[in-house]
Amino acid sequence: MNATAPDIEINEEDRLRADMYNFLGMLLSNPPSKDTLDKTKALSGDESPMGEAINAMARVAKATSAKAVESEFTALFIGLGRGELLPYTSFYLTGFLNEKPLALLRKDMAGLRISRAPNVYEPEDNIASLLEMMGGMITGRFGEVTPLAQQAAFFNKHIGSWAEHFFSDLEAAKSSVFYAPVGSAGKAFMEIEREAFRMDAG
Repeated sequence: MNATAPDIEINEEDRLRADMYNFLGMLLSNPPSKDTLDKTKALSGDESPMGEAINAMARVAKATSAKAVESEFTALFIGLGRGELLPYTSFYLTGFLNEKPLALLRKDMAGLRISRAPNVYEPEDNIASLLEMMGGMITGRFGEVTPLAQQAAFFNKHIGSWAEHFFSDLEAAKSSVFYAPVGSAGKAFMEIEREAFRMDAG
């Protein structure tokens, strides 16, 4: 997404949330570079489902190469004609691309002053873009920190309704090796966020 990050102070919990959104968004937007894989190898988590998924990601990163993960990414998301998965809100909610969920997202993006980067040609309801938008809202990358209630509304409307299903599909996809634990981590993180927003709303 197209934005410049101002120097905004946020608390540690929100920084960690934003980092996870941005990390998952980065892994799902392009194949990870050797540098990103090297950083992934150094990750460690606790005994929670999220922590175990992060540990699994680190283990697989140590046993693979950037070239192998690039081939995996291509099979999953690009393929010959199309990849194994179509990571778009419209597809998951309607069965088709470029449907009403994309129009609703564009309307909300305009209200949040989020614009598509000029070098990005995919529809904005791609999971990678949505995760990056959440990361930017948390850190104030689009001008100011988005209030928690507005973050929750955006999450519930554009991500929470389908992302766990997508991450489960990614976890189980026949082409997934490195991306299987990415799917596990994404699914666990979506559950954490959904529950946290529910508790804040209560």
